[in-house]
Amino acid sequence: MNRRSFRSPLARALGLGSAKSGAQHWWAQRVSAIALVPLCLWFVVSIVTHAGSDYAVFVAWIRTPLATSCMILLLVALFHHSALGLQVVIEDYVHSGVRFVVIILVRFGCYGLTVIGIVATLLIAFRG
Repeated sequence: MNRRSFRSPLARALGLGSAKSGAQHWWAQRVSAIALVPLCLWFVVSIVTHAGSDYAVFVAWIRTPLATSCMILLLVALFHHSALGLQVVIEDYVHSGVRFVVIILVRFGCYGLTVIGIVATLLIAFRG
C-alpha cells in the first residue's frame, strides 16, 4: 500500500520535521496556568479581606507561614508563566537576529522580578 506523504520533496530531502521540543514548553505553560488559578483566587480574596486594614494588620497577616508561602508560590508561578508566554510572543513576532537577545532579556527581567518579590516578601515577613 502506497502511503502519500504530506511533506514537500524539499522537506523530505532536508529531513525537516517536528523538532519534538515544543511539548515541554506547552506543558510548562499549562501547569503554571493551573497553579495560578488557586493562587490568584487566594491573593484576591486576601487583598479584599484586608482592604480596610492598616499596615500593622497587613504585616501580621503576611508573617503567617501560609501567607508567606502562598505569596512566594504566587510570585514564582506568575513570573515563570509570564516568561513562557512572552517567549512565545517573541518567537512568533520577532523575525530578526535580536530574537535570542530579547528572549534572554525578558527571562532575566521576569526572574529578576521574581527574586525581588521574594526578597521583599521575606523582608516583610521576618523584619516587618
